Amino acid sequence: MTQTSESVTWLTQAAYDQLKAELDYLSGPARTEIATKIAAAREEGDLRENGGYHAAKEEQGKQELRVRQLTQLLENAKVGTAPASDGEVAPGTVVTIAFDGDEDDTMSFLLASREYASSDFETYSPQSPLGTGVMGKKIGEDAEYELPNGKKAAVKILDVKPFTG
Repeated sequence: MTQTSESVTWLTQAAYDQLKAELDYLSGPARTEIATKIAAAREEGDLRENGGYHAAKEEQGKQELRVRQLTQLLENAKVGTAPASDGEVAPGTVVTIAFDGDEDDTMSFLLASREYASSDFETYSPQSPLGTGVMGKKIGEDAEYELPNGKKAAVKILDVKPFTG
């Protein structure tokens, strides 16, 4: 999954299905649950000093924000296939790099949009400095990207594999 521009987000079918299921839950059963919590808290009395009511309203706000984010993301999504395993860094791949050519100082990460972050790997956006620097590189190639302090960092691509979930 990747965002190739501000308006289009490429998703694998699995990622699309996962996000769609989350949206369906949040805009259906989860809305009913939060409305019930708010109604129950309202019945407790004075709303100014009602912690349960304020907590439920805050939860409702966060949930509605996520519904809007998912709706926008899915409206602009293009469903594609998982990346090929041709050894080229692309969105949806797990990339292993070595810092400054030191083969012992390595890191593996998923190159994907944060909506598809994995608990197994740190996730970097293709638009991030590191993501931009390694995009399109192949195993064995060197890449360079800019650090927040303005300096350049060099990495070597050690391995590239499609993310399988």
